[in-house]
Amino acid sequence: MDLAIALAWAANRTQGILITLRADGRAQSSDISYSSDGPSMLISLTRDRAKTKNMQRDPRVVLHVTDRASWSYLSFDGLVELTPLTTTIDDAVNDQLVAYYEAVAGKPHPNWVEYRQAMVDEGRLLARVTPTSVVGQINPGR
Repeated sequence: MDLAIALAWAANRTQGILITLRADGRAQSSDISYSSDGPSMLISLTRDRAKTKNMQRDPRVVLHVTDRASWSYLSFDGLVELTPLTTTIDDAVNDQLVAYYEAVAGKPHPNWVEYRQAMVDEGRLLARVTPTSVVGQINPGR
């Protein structure tokens, strides 16, 4: 599967399954929302989740994206980079979380001050998944 074609297909979606590795090597899956950012995907996380701790220890991940209507699916193998935590409502990570929200929701938040403060209070950060390969199939819509 051509990575550029796969990334273009995934850019039109926002839901997937993130697979990280536990300390003992077993896979852990998490339903997530993501936004596409060129050759990578962004995922909003909180500092205390198992998936965050898994990625801090081992940056190898799989992001699995499906489209049930067409029986299409892609599994991106990739490496992740984690941003620092957002610590103020006007830091660079919080700005990135605003852009992430708009990309996933498709519209602005009704109260940006409230949203930005929630990102600080929840200990939010972003994971940037950069795919290194992909497997799967893209079928025409039915």
